[in-house]
Amino acid sequence: MQNSPKKLFMQTYGCQMNEYDSLKISKLMSAACGFVVSNNIEEADMIIFNTCSIREKAQQKMFSELGALNPLKQQNPNLVVAVGGCVASQEKKNIIRRAPIVNIVFGPQTWQSLPEFYKTYLATKTRVINTEFQAVEKFACLANLAATKTPFPVAYISIMEGCNNFCSYCVVPYTRGREISRSFADVMLEVNALAHQGVKEINFLGQNVNNYSGIKSDGSTSNLAHLIQAAAQIPQISRIRFTTSHPAHFDDELIALYAHEKKLVHHVHLPVQSGSNRILKLMRRNYTHEEYREKIAKLRTICPNITIATDFIVGFPGETEEEFFATLDLATTIGFDISFSFMYSQRPNTLSAKLPDDIPLNIKKQRLYALQKVLNASAKKVSQEMVGTIQKIIVADFSRKNKQQLVGRTANNRIVNFTAPADLIGQEVAVKITSVLTNSLQGELVLL
Repeated sequence: MQNSPKKLFMQTYGCQMNEYDSLKISKLMSAACGFVVSNNIEEADMIIFNTCSIREKAQQKMFSELGALNPLKQQNPNLVVAVGGCVASQEKKNIIRRAPIVNIVFGPQTWQSLPEFYKTYLATKTRVINTEFQAVEKFACLANLAATKTPFPVAYISIMEGCNNFCSYCVVPYTRGREISRSFADVMLEVNALAHQGVKEINFLGQNVNNYSGIKSDGSTSNLAHLIQAAAQIPQISRIRFTTSHPAHFDDELIALYAHEKKLVHHVHLPVQSGSNRILKLMRRNYTHEEYREKIAKLRTICPNITIATDFIVGFPGETEEEFFATLDLATTIGFDISFSFMYSQRPNTLSAKLPDDIPLNIKKQRLYALQKVLNASAKKVSQEMVGTIQKIIVADFSRKNKQQLVGRTANNRIVNFTAPADLIGQEVAVKITSVLTNSLQGELVLL
C-alpha cells in the first residue's frame, strides 16, 4: 500500500511580499520534499508560519497562534513547526524561547534553503535557525521556480528585496536588509513564464518598488518604468500594477508612463503617513506634504481618472492635535481611494523606539477613528461613482461567499462579484457595476 503524501499547512501574515513568498515556499516544499498543501491544520505533517513584524499586533497574534499548536504537537510528536518571515529575522532564538514547539526558524531571504533545513532537522532532531540576508540566493531560487504553474490569472512578482530608507518607525531594513534588485532578465523570465500559463495581470512587488534598479544583460540598468514597458510588450499581459511605492522615489519618468502605457492601471498606492512636515521629518520620510501633493497633482493632470490609495500612521511620538488636523486636511483635500491607517506601534531597534511613546492610547484611537471616517467616506464616494459604469474585470475565481458567482477586480482594485459561467475564470470580461457593498461591488456581466 502506497503511503499518503505529507501535508503542509501554510499560515501567512502581513504584506503581499509575504503572500508571494508563501506561494513560492509551498511550491518549493512540494517539489523538493513531496508535500501536498492542505487547508486543514489538524492533518498537517509540517506547519509554516510566514510572519510579519511591521506592527506589534501582528507579531503578538503569531505568538498566540503558536501557543495554540501545543495540543497538536502533543498528539503528533513528529509534527514539524517552522517560523519564517520578518518576526523570525527580528527575534531569532527568542522564538524558540517563547515557543519551544518551533523546530525551524528561517528568514525572508533564507526560505530557499527550507528543504535543506527540514531534512537536517529530521536527521538530527536539532533545531535549525538561519535568518541571514541571502537575497542573491533567493533570487536564484525564484528564477528556478519561475515556470511553476500558478492557478490564478493574477500573479505577483518580487523584483527587489529590502529597503534603504530607514524610516524611523519601520523594521524592514533590519528584517529584510538593504535594497537589492533582481536582474532584468530574471524578472522578465518570470513574467514570460506566467504569461504563457494564462496570467493576465501582474503586480511587481518590492518594499520600495519604484526604486528598482535591475542590471540588464548589456550591463545597463533598468528602472521600474523600463521594466513596466518591457512587460507591456508581452501580448498575453493585459494589466500591470506595482506596490509598494515611496513618494521620494516616485519620479517624473514613472509619472509620465501613466499618460501612454495603456496596460499600467490607473491606480497607485502611494503611502504618505502624515500631513505634518515636522512629523514626516521625524519619520525620516524625506519629502514634505507639499511635495507629496505636487506629485498627486502631476498624476491627475496626466491621468485624470487615476485613483490614489495610501497609508497613514496616527499617534506618532509627539504628534500634536494641530499636526493630526494637518493629516485630516490632507486626507480630505486629496480624496484618497481605499487606504490603510494604523495607530503608531513602537518596533524594536527602530529610531523612533528611542522617542517616548507619549500619545495616550485613547487619543490614538480617537484620531484613528476620525481619520478612518474621512477615508471611508472618500472610498465610498469613489465606489458610488462607479455604479452604472462598465468595468473590465479579470475573473480570478469563484466568489468566496457565494459559489454561484465569480469574482475579480477592477483596474482601481475594487473587488466585484457577479453571476457568470464558470468557464470565464481566467478571462477578461466587461461587467456593469450595479451596487456598492461594504467591502466590494456587485455587478452584472455585459456582452460586448
